[in-house]
Amino acid sequence: MITNQIVARGIKDIQVIEAMRKVPRHFFVPENRRESAYDDRPLPIGEGQTISQPYIVAFMTEALDLSPEDRVLEIGAGSGYQAAILAEIVREVYTIEIRPKLGGTAQERLEEMGYKNIFVKIGDGYKGWPEKAPFHAVIVTCAPEKIPRPLIDQLTDGGRMIIPVGEKRGIQMLVLLRKEKGMIIKKAVMDVLFVPMVKGEKFMVR
Repeated sequence: MITNQIVARGIKDIQVIEAMRKVPRHFFVPENRRESAYDDRPLPIGEGQTISQPYIVAFMTEALDLSPEDRVLEIGAGSGYQAAILAEIVREVYTIEIRPKLGGTAQERLEEMGYKNIFVKIGDGYKGWPEKAPFHAVIVTCAPEKIPRPLIDQLTDGGRMIIPVGEKRGIQMLVLLRKEKGMIIKKAVMDVLFVPMVKGEKFMVR
C-alpha cells in the first residue's frame, strides 16, 4: 500500500508516510472486509459510512502541513482510522462523530490500541468543538454543501483546514483553506466523492 498507493502517487511527507506505515488499517474495517483493507478504495464501515481510500487519507493529512505540537480537529470520526494517522504526527486530536454507534466503537478501538492523545465526542460536526478551540488544523471527512462558519472560527491564526464541499449527490471539491490575520484564503484542490455531512444547515456560510 505504502509503495504503490502512497509514495508512487506523490506523497512526500515522511511523517505522513511513517504514520500510514505504522497504523494497521485492517483494524479499522469490518472483519468481512479485512481482505480488502489495503486496497486503494473506500470501504463501508456501517451506518452508510465509509473509510476513505488510503491515498486520500495520506493526501489530506499531508495537505495540512502538520507539526508535532499541533492540535487538530477532525469532523467525521468514522472508524477512527484518520484520527489514528493524525495522532501519530500531532500532539492532540479531537474527533467528532454524529452517529453514536460509530463514535463509540471508534473510541473503544482507539483506547484498546493505546492512543492517549485522541479525544472522541458524539455530536454535530457543524458546530465543531468550541470548548477545545483553537485548533492549528481542521480536517473534515464528510461533505457539507458550504463550509461551516464555526469550523473557521475555531482555527487559530495561521490555521489550515481541508474539507470536501459540494452537493449531497455528485462530485464535491476538496478545498484547502488557510486563516491569515482574519483573512480566509481558499484553494480548490481536486474533485472528490465523500459521504454528505448531516444536520446543521443553519451554521453554513458561503
